[in-house]
Amino acid sequence: MTRHVAVLMGGISSERPVSLSSGQAIVAALREAGYRVTPIDAGPDIALTIAALREAAPEVVFNALHGPFGEDGAIQGVLEWMGLPYTHSGIRASATAMDKAASRALLAAAGLPVARGMTLDLPTLEAADPLPLPYVIKPVAEGSSVGVEILREGDNRRAEIARTWRFGKVALAEEFIPGKELTVGVLGGRALTVTEIRPAATGFYDFEAKYAPGGSVHHLPAALHPAAFEQALRLAEAAHRALGCRSATRTDFRYDDTGDDARPGRLVILEVNTQPGMTPTSLLPEQAAFTGMSYPALCDWMVREALDR
Repeated sequence: MTRHVAVLMGGISSERPVSLSSGQAIVAALREAGYRVTPIDAGPDIALTIAALREAAPEVVFNALHGPFGEDGAIQGVLEWMGLPYTHSGIRASATAMDKAASRALLAAAGLPVARGMTLDLPTLEAADPLPLPYVIKPVAEGSSVGVEILREGDNRRAEIARTWRFGKVALAEEFIPGKELTVGVLGGRALTVTEIRPAATGFYDFEAKYAPGGSVHHLPAALHPAAFEQALRLAEAAHRALGCRSATRTDFRYDDTGDDARPGRLVILEVNTQPGMTPTSLLPEQAAFTGMSYPALCDWMVREALDR
């Protein structure tokens, strides 16, 4: 019997275009894999989204939403209320991973490496540097590097950033970790491989570098010290478990390899993504393909995992 999947995409966050791109690719892949698929564009009226889900009456929902209301436990709660199985992590893990302050606390409590930092209100940020330069200012609950700023020696933008902040009443300040940007995908608790991400222009893996054509180059498997490579795999699996995640996640790291080349450098977890990008060229599908899993097979695995719970 043909299974019926509803693919939720779009949403109302700043990552809506990314979600639409992911969703359209997922719809095509699931149809190729033999599913009956109903795409649903989740807009600002949640009642319309609920009505569309009720009308479609799917057996399972593929959650292709990104950002606030899509990966922070909000839509997961709606789907739980409706009794619909869905892909990716549940309410608590989604909410915790999206809240960088909460996830930092849980990861640190599990003995996993996070950057030195703190949350602070905007008047405090406006008044003085919270950390020695260079440091990073980022929203507590946004994804795709939205709102992230790096302040370096001689940078006088701190007060302006605080005055024009549009991501809530607090910000997260973290030490800047020099070195490489790494990411590790995890499927069903098992790490796939390590990718090094090299931004093409700015040197910073910002929104433009993530999604603009040619914005970054992915090297997989990453050319790292063997011990660091293995450590990244194990840390990603441990972070997945510590936050109570399920299905697919992607853990992003900074890797400070600026010291002795003969020794592994310092790995620091930046965040755990419970709704990784799912365009065919996104990092998680790219890693799955590296291990021999095609894009349709990856989407099929995620649907089956949701149905098997």
